[in-house]
Amino acid sequence: MRRLLPFFLLAGLSLTACAQQPQNAAAPAAPAKPDAGTAASNDPADAKVRAALKQLNPQVEVDYIGKAPLPGFREVIVSGQLVYVSEDGKYLMQGSLVDIAKRQDLMQGSEALAVYRQNLLKSIKTSDKIVFAPANPKYTVNVFTDIECGYCRKLHSQIADYNKQGIAVEYMAWPRMGLGSQDHKDMISVWCAADRKKALTEAKQSGTVAAKDCTNPVTMEFNLGQRLGVNGTPAIFAPDGSQIGGYLPPAEMRAALDKLAAADASKAQAKPAGMP
Repeated sequence: MRRLLPFFLLAGLSLTACAQQPQNAAAPAAPAKPDAGTAASNDPADAKVRAALKQLNPQVEVDYIGKAPLPGFREVIVSGQLVYVSEDGKYLMQGSLVDIAKRQDLMQGSEALAVYRQNLLKSIKTSDKIVFAPANPKYTVNVFTDIECGYCRKLHSQIADYNKQGIAVEYMAWPRMGLGSQDHKDMISVWCAADRKKALTEAKQSGTVAAKDCTNPVTMEFNLGQRLGVNGTPAIFAPDGSQIGGYLPPAEMRAALDKLAAADASKAQAKPAGMP
């Protein structure tokens, strides 16, 4: 996987995800900014943060810099991952920052990261996805998938159960063997099939697919996954932009989505009147 900062490993997916070293990875898609005001600023601290990251790796692309909940640090999104960098550019922190009183991981709960992910995911048209949905879904999840990954196959074998839980699954392609691989070509064949849903199901069951080619979104979706920090499949994103897997059984996924929805409702109630 492409490493933006060579000496530290950006956070990965659930241990239940299938990961593989991509081959011939293309340049990533242009980043979607989290919100207005994320463009390069004239703040000296922001400039020091950018300079420090460029010193680590001249090729690094910083997608967002904002205030962090930790005094003296800036919140930074790079390659879909959140890190904190000290305002003097001397220190970088990755992983977890726990608010002991609230028992919350502030890095995982970053609103900027959630909005960044939401914007990227919204940039993919539904027509470019392969969708398995119940009549009236309660939740919709975006899943980066592959036809070779064992946990992707396990998830898809239970697709009817996810739908029974009120969960719509919108698949995007993420060939884990990398662009230009046979895996990539097979994913293109699935997306070019007359019946994509049938082709995807058969490919996951048998591992084979009839070769086809057409104008397709596979490379675009792979690149977008990289911008989100995807490095294994399945990679599952909830409606609020949270990454909730890795593979989760149907009932556990519904419970995770219910918990996120309850937390979002609680946050909305806690906001002062008039705030967005």
